[in-house]
Amino acid sequence: MKNQLAFASLLAITTCLVAPAALAQTAEASPQTASLPPAAQASPETSQDTGEPAAEQEVEISAPGAGGEEYGDIVVIGRNIPNVVRSTPQVVSVLSAEDIARTGEGDIAGALQRVTGLSVVGNGYVYVRGLGDRYSLSLLNGLPLPSPEPLRRVVPLDIFPTSVIGSSLVQKTFSTNYPGEFGGGVINLTTKAVPEKAFFSIGASVGFDMETTSELGYTYDGGKHDWLGYDSGERKTPDFILKAGADRTTIPTSQAINLTNAETSVLFENYHIPPNFSGEMSLGASTDLGGTRLGVIAGGGISNTWRTRDAVSGVRSIPTTTFRRVTTDHRALVNGLLGFGAEFGEHRIRLTNLYIHDTLKQGRLGAGTAENFESPIDGKAPVMEQNTNWFERQLFTSQFVGEFDFGALDVDVRGAYANTKRKSPYERAFRYLYDAGIGDYRNTLNGGSYATVAFSDLDENLWAGGIDFAYDLNLGRPFSLQAGYAYQDTDRTSYRYTFDYVMPGGAALPDPYSQMRPDFLLSDYTLQTNGIVLRPSTTSQGARAYDAELTTHAGYAQLEGEITDGMRITAGVRYETADQTVVPTDNLPATVLSNDYWLPAATLTWNFAPDMQWRLNASKTIARPQFRELAPQQYLDYDSDRVFYGNPFLTDSKLTNLEARYEWFFGKDQRITAAGFFKKIDDPIETVSFQVAGSNSTQINFANAPEAQLYGGEIELQKYVPLDFINNELFTTRRLVLIANYTYTKSEVFAGNELIRDPINPGSVTRPANQVFVSGQPLVGQSDHLVNLQLGIEDTTKLSQLTFLFNYASDRIVARGLLSGGGLPPIVERPGVRLDFVLRQGFDVLGGEWELKLEGRNLTGTRFVEFQDYGGTTGIADTNSYDQGRTFSIGLSTKF
Repeated sequence: MKNQLAFASLLAITTCLVAPAALAQTAEASPQTASLPPAAQASPETSQDTGEPAAEQEVEISAPGAGGEEYGDIVVIGRNIPNVVRSTPQVVSVLSAEDIARTGEGDIAGALQRVTGLSVVGNGYVYVRGLGDRYSLSLLNGLPLPSPEPLRRVVPLDIFPTSVIGSSLVQKTFSTNYPGEFGGGVINLTTKAVPEKAFFSIGASVGFDMETTSELGYTYDGGKHDWLGYDSGERKTPDFILKAGADRTTIPTSQAINLTNAETSVLFENYHIPPNFSGEMSLGASTDLGGTRLGVIAGGGISNTWRTRDAVSGVRSIPTTTFRRVTTDHRALVNGLLGFGAEFGEHRIRLTNLYIHDTLKQGRLGAGTAENFESPIDGKAPVMEQNTNWFERQLFTSQFVGEFDFGALDVDVRGAYANTKRKSPYERAFRYLYDAGIGDYRNTLNGGSYATVAFSDLDENLWAGGIDFAYDLNLGRPFSLQAGYAYQDTDRTSYRYTFDYVMPGGAALPDPYSQMRPDFLLSDYTLQTNGIVLRPSTTSQGARAYDAELTTHAGYAQLEGEITDGMRITAGVRYETADQTVVPTDNLPATVLSNDYWLPAATLTWNFAPDMQWRLNASKTIARPQFRELAPQQYLDYDSDRVFYGNPFLTDSKLTNLEARYEWFFGKDQRITAAGFFKKIDDPIETVSFQVAGSNSTQINFANAPEAQLYGGEIELQKYVPLDFINNELFTTRRLVLIANYTYTKSEVFAGNELIRDPINPGSVTRPANQVFVSGQPLVGQSDHLVNLQLGIEDTTKLSQLTFLFNYASDRIVARGLLSGGGLPPIVERPGVRLDFVLRQGFDVLGGEWELKLEGRNLTGTRFVEFQDYGGTTGIADTNSYDQGRTFSIGLSTKF
């Protein structure tokens, strides 16, 4: 038994992941009854697999360089576990460092979309089995993270470079050692571990986007450090802005002239958009000091990417409005990782620090027609809009973990502090209306939305901690009792202050000032000569600011073990209590949600054959509203050009989850799995879209639907075929790699005459649910079909891989239309088909291991398409559609 404990514990050493209730035992009688801690589950490369579906054996296992060259050799005397995915007590999918590298993706969100049942929607938000990101739980090393995004509580995973992630685990069935906000699954990212021996690596890459690189785009000056993603002072928010925003007071001309002007106002054409580039470096070392082994790992990276979108959008109404907008995004991402570790006896402690700074500098120029500016000819008027934006996001976390082995008792402790920030100063927007009388565009500043500036800030802190116990009951079979406690406290402060430049008394700005470009329009001379002031407009857009907090306490007890030969059970219950508050300014209603839940979960695993098993799982979980969804404040998503507004009357969603799964492991890392699943959701939170009165813009609000159900199935195949049968020396050590998966998901929203809060006026209006939702429509973000295919050739003795990656997702609703008052049809996204390739070739030069990587993305040239289907003679209208470029990159890295 001691060897079994040592073996599973050693698996956990090679990762940085710490998850609740670390349990380290294996079965005595059955080959598939191993029970690993969640820490071990996350790192399949450390599993010592013979590749044969034979019974477990007490063997000596030598694994040179397990988990990567820099981690050294591992020699263990313990029990052979044929496959980590097979041995875990829950349904999991694992991306090892090798799997991540094979995809060639630069961020972990891109790599995760290759996992069965997972899709990436928007900017890095992972949907599990079609359930939105609100139903996905993201952890880093087993600990929660706050989000830098106003609309989300989950952190966008595209900000995590793959260079700092050692492995990733996706657990699709709930177990009580995880937080209760668990709908589709938990995504547990593991940062790279402290190495067994010293190493140093460095690499760089350059890429070209066929729609962006050296093509027409739009940008603006900003500051000299913009390429790093840091403002050099040009965008510093003045104190008088903060005071006027908080007090809702007009800013006089004498102060308005003190705002930064030309650097944040003037948009330039750029026919030489530069190529994308990235660079990264990491190093690590370890040493023995007395009876303690000490180690350190450090790494950092920077990337710059450019993307130009020439998007067409429209709203079918009377009159119809159409718009074409060209947007150029310059994204700069800086990251750093610093980790320390110590091992003494059977105990180990780790300290991990991660910093990510992600900035988007955006220039936009649009032209079209707008129905709220009427023309005497056809009721529509040409309009031109310009925007300059700066979205700066930052994540920092420091995590401490201790794993202590006292024989039959294992104790894990963990704690973390994390902070996220999002700053968006000087969001400038200008609107020029075409004047047929003078044959030119004019900006008269005699109303709202002609020239605006906004300042927003979000700051969120999270403290989390917990302790877990696992005790071997010594019942003659592997049986353990697990229990633990977890605490989490999250608090957020957020403000958004918007101002309009207006003429005094509602007068129109005369010529020639009204025909000037933005920096001259807002010059000191123009403002002083005409008495232009900054008028706060936040009052018409809801709360100027809000404070939010979520505090949870949770305890759980779980029993895990072998009830008979070949039959294993994990069963437990979690008690979770939470207090959530969102308090807006401006005397708007506050939200106070105080709930507690008993959340049971059970998984039964039956090893009915040496290499096959069934799993059955049942559980109850919850999903809470996110802060921004509860805050009655207007927020413009500049990626979709849609306005979002919160609903303070949202309530928690409750889920019942069922799953049955068949697994056949027929060789080392080779398997066929098939599963069926069902979920019932009470009070699911859905987005509802409608056209803002007197405007050509679409607004998104939130509402609880009465009920939704989701069901489906998935199948996965992973197979390696040796090519040594080909009579050619080139193929002697090569093999064919086939990884394929398909997920079918069907969801339905059910709505009858039940009264629900109106999504537009939730404080004063209730209406029947079937006036807001159409029964039978799918949940937002859910695709019926997801297909992933990886087909490649790789060398088994050295680094040499060529992989083609195919991805398909069927249509999914982005936001459903409000039925009452004429309403709108749902907004639908069509992801379509994508084909990528990745070529990786290793070679030795100058005493170092080198890697050359070539990538091609979106070889099919698939467009991004969002539309609304009005049916009949009206047909389909694009709401946000543009060409996505084919991208090609080349990278070179080395390791010493």
